[in-house]
Amino acid sequence: MHCESPIKRRVSRQIHVGNVPVGGDAPIAVQSMTNTDTCDVAATVAQIRRLEDAGADIVRVSVPDMDAAEAFGRIKQQVRVPLVADIHFDYTIALRVAELGVDCLRINPGNIGREDRVKAVVDAARDRGIPIRIGVNAGSLEKDLQKKYGEPTPEALVESALRHVEHLDRLNFPDFKVSVKASDVFMAVEAYRLLSRQIEQPLHLGITEAGGLRSGTVKSAVGLGMLLAEGIGDTIRISLAADPVEEIKVGYDILKSLRLRSRGINFIACPSCSRQNFDVVKTMNELEGRLEDLLVPMDVAVIGCVVNGPGEAKEAHVGLTGGTPNNLIYIDGKPAQKLTNDNLVEELERLIRRKAAEKAEADAALIARG
Repeated sequence: MHCESPIKRRVSRQIHVGNVPVGGDAPIAVQSMTNTDTCDVAATVAQIRRLEDAGADIVRVSVPDMDAAEAFGRIKQQVRVPLVADIHFDYTIALRVAELGVDCLRINPGNIGREDRVKAVVDAARDRGIPIRIGVNAGSLEKDLQKKYGEPTPEALVESALRHVEHLDRLNFPDFKVSVKASDVFMAVEAYRLLSRQIEQPLHLGITEAGGLRSGTVKSAVGLGMLLAEGIGDTIRISLAADPVEEIKVGYDILKSLRLRSRGINFIACPSCSRQNFDVVKTMNELEGRLEDLLVPMDVAVIGCVVNGPGEAKEAHVGLTGGTPNNLIYIDGKPAQKLTNDNLVEELERLIRRKAAEKAEADAALIARG
């Protein structure tokens, strides 16, 4: 039952996206992006609510034109989670969504146009307390930087980002965060490392266009894991060609593995072998599906035999170790009861839910005592 992470996070300026603090000592925020047609208000609201239920701290919505901006305003009225509007080229769209209550503007000042247009957007953001996210992507670097470097490089990404930062610095607007994304893990990681030493603002991490559910998860876990372990990163987005809800799940799993966020069950499970006394894989698949609704942070160990089982089970809030003739359950490190393979999943679910309820009550009482 490990608690605090040994990671020392980079010190950054704190901003607020709606009611979510980003940077400073705030928890690393997990966000995703809708993939519905923004003008389809009902579909977009439905997807955002699913993301809220999955634990999204922030959701980004693409706003490509003024019709989408008006739809964004109607969407904003129907959801709780802070919304970021993704805007390119047309500064009037940014001005409109600012009026409609956007929580953050994702723009690149360099592609908004003339200085007076950038100033108009920044003034609107300042007046309404709206932060800005500068988003640099290896696939859309400025032409002169492509010519200068020959190809996307970490240095090119950072130079692009610092150009946009300079726009905001000239206008005395410090409330922004920055991303320097690439689909290549090494390029993205090095770009974030370089940038982290040159600005004080929060960094939004992502491996862009990472791939499908499996390959994208692996690529994101490797790249973001390297940065997070070094203390770099204040918000994360896992870019998957999959249901956006999966991005939130993977994001939390990455943070849980580094002990940077605790939300829901952290499963410890063996890969199984011929020593197993019950079907570990089947049991895990069923448990994960049944217990997705639990948000209480707790460790659950599911180990198939007595070789590593007792040791792992004793370290979890609830632990199951295979045995002959019966399997053994540990609660908070102590043997609690024996279970046969009959109705194993149902009984284990019942015990986990009971422990989760007890832990939630105890955690609430601790918070109440201050």
